[in-house]
Amino acid sequence: MGHRRIWFWWLVAGTIATTCHYVLPDRSLIASILYDVVGLAAAGAILYGLRLHRPDRPRMWRWFAAGQFTFVAGDLTYEFYIQVLHRSPYPSIADVFYLGSYPMLVVGLLLLVRRRRSSAGDLIDAAIVATGLGLAFWIFVLHPVAADAGVSTIERFTTVAYPAADALLIGLLARLFTGGGARTPSVRLLVAAAALMLAGDSVFVTIPLYTQASTHLADPLYLLSYVLWAAAALHPSMSASAAPREAAGVGPARMLLFGACALLAPVLLLLPGIGDDPVDRVSAAAGATVLIVLVLVRLSGFVVEVRRQSAELTRAAMQDPLTGLASRRRFELAVRQALQDGRPQIALLGVNGFKHVNDELGRPVGDRVLRLLATRLSGAVPAGAVVARLGGDEFAVLLPEADAGYASRFADGLAHAFRAPVSLARTPTDPLAVAGHELYVGVAIGLAGGRDVTPVEMLRQAEAAMYAAKQTGEPVRQWTPSLDERAGENVRLGAEIRAALEHGQFRVVYQPIVELPSARVVAVEALVRWEHPTRGLVSPAAFIPVAEHNGLIVELGEWILRTACHRLAGWRATLGPAAPDRVSVNVSARQLARPHFASTVAAALADSGLPASCLAVEVTETAVFEGGQAVVALHELRALGVRIALDDFGTGHSSLGLLQTVPVDILKVDKSFVDNITEAGRNTVIAEALVQLSSGLGLLAVAEGVETAAQAEALQRLGYRYLQGYHFGRPAAEPDFARVPAHA
Repeated sequence: MGHRRIWFWWLVAGTIATTCHYVLPDRSLIASILYDVVGLAAAGAILYGLRLHRPDRPRMWRWFAAGQFTFVAGDLTYEFYIQVLHRSPYPSIADVFYLGSYPMLVVGLLLLVRRRRSSAGDLIDAAIVATGLGLAFWIFVLHPVAADAGVSTIERFTTVAYPAADALLIGLLARLFTGGGARTPSVRLLVAAAALMLAGDSVFVTIPLYTQASTHLADPLYLLSYVLWAAAALHPSMSASAAPREAAGVGPARMLLFGACALLAPVLLLLPGIGDDPVDRVSAAAGATVLIVLVLVRLSGFVVEVRRQSAELTRAAMQDPLTGLASRRRFELAVRQALQDGRPQIALLGVNGFKHVNDELGRPVGDRVLRLLATRLSGAVPAGAVVARLGGDEFAVLLPEADAGYASRFADGLAHAFRAPVSLARTPTDPLAVAGHELYVGVAIGLAGGRDVTPVEMLRQAEAAMYAAKQTGEPVRQWTPSLDERAGENVRLGAEIRAALEHGQFRVVYQPIVELPSARVVAVEALVRWEHPTRGLVSPAAFIPVAEHNGLIVELGEWILRTACHRLAGWRATLGPAAPDRVSVNVSARQLARPHFASTVAAALADSGLPASCLAVEVTETAVFEGGQAVVALHELRALGVRIALDDFGTGHSSLGLLQTVPVDILKVDKSFVDNITEAGRNTVIAEALVQLSSGLGLLAVAEGVETAAQAEALQRLGYRYLQGYHFGRPAAEPDFARVPAHA
């Protein structure tokens, strides 16, 4: 790490040496030696920095080193005249070395400028600054030197050559200062070094013209310039590649710079003695004209750039960046125009299960799926339709001239087109694809249309229809006012569920699960009931879906879980062997999706003192069908010792496949297979197959919905030992476990 800070210590040492030189007597031997040592050390430091950091383009630094060595050669030659020959000739051989160093430094700066990308605006900015500073430099330095009649021609030529070289430095510095490229610390040090050299030359030339002071005042500027040239080479950023940044904008500092440069010419004419010289007046007028033209050109460039950016922003606002389809804003404007011209129809598409694509395959694959679906959608719409991606996994199609019947037929065709799998075969242009994968996503489509509505309202109606289609599993749903009535009712019901939780309006009831042939109650299923103060008893079929939708099912489910655990623990304490062996609690998909659901169950068991083996959680096939966190949660529950029951078995998407991925202890055979169990037919065959499947896998089979003694007897003949239904007892807050009827 030491070499990375060497530039800093060099700056410290150089500043101290410069201060010491300034306080030493002018032209003393010690001062001269110190001056030359600093110059030689600076030139050597540039070569050392070149070797230390090894930049990709070393030529620039070699030119800087050559220029420094040549300048120091001039210093040594001049010191020879002063200290050995005791003469101070001007011009002399020392001036040959001094002037010879400028082309080398200029070549180095030109190479630096070439490394940095330039725009036309950057070049105009540099021209503005260079013209303004150059005008001041001409009036105060170049013109007075050139007009001095008391010197010889060669002396005048030599004197003018210095500021002329400095004028070239002004242009290069202006380019470096105003350019859009990122300036590294090394580049900033180079700019400062060149600026100090320019200042030193200006002080050296103007002091004899305007004052009687010694030119010794310029020496600290030259020394600091030496120090900064070397510090730039020693800084680690000297090897960094030229990283361009965005073109400079119309900021306050830049506008102030342009204004100052434009006002420089008239301000110079107001200074005493400047306006009296006709050459100065002509120079100021010419400079002002050039500056005004440059500033106008630059400002016109700003206007063009602002318009271009405005057009790009407008285009970006009207186009979805991922799929290239119209954006929501563009779609709303198209709907507004279509409403003015006719009776348009909207089809709003929501991709089913897209969240799991992102979660399981990653967002890049999800983005590719959206692009493929957008392509498929664009190819399926008629001419004149507007296709948009509204955000996430939602797409919309505007049919400007269509009736409800045509829109319905069109939506049916879209739904059929989206049933085809999305192929994710890897291609050379898309390495993010997952080779060999085919995804079946499908869509739910909501339709809305009419005339006397706003674009926002029409989109809301289509969205309501689309969500209704998702809830019912329909591919297409047309908006009707009843959807809004249902939505409003669901909103009110959701608010009342929150109030019911806070005021204790929910009750937990328990339905017996009996074991045959003894008809003993071996378990109970905990069910929730809502005793509303004005609605009366609200059916779970009415409020459970609403609680699922708004997320309150998580809080309600946890309350049911804790209540059921405490109740069974109480029965075990008071009834002893007559108490049920376990309690089953229904768990929703939202609960299983919570990462810490198993911890919630463990806390409920610990708080109630109920053993984990006395608790069973019931999950539906749809809750765990898509895998993910839900299956992880079930494995965590199984690790606790909690039993897992698969509810409504046989009615889901892939019942047998779930038995391979889900840790199951209990199969609850759906009521639909029990209703006609007393009659020979398919249901009887399926029910018998399910009990044999359970026995073969070592699972308990529980037949649900047993309502008659005949059904119970038929199920027992098929091999069922555990039954549940109204025949054995309705759900009650305090079941009478001793009065369960026999099965026959």
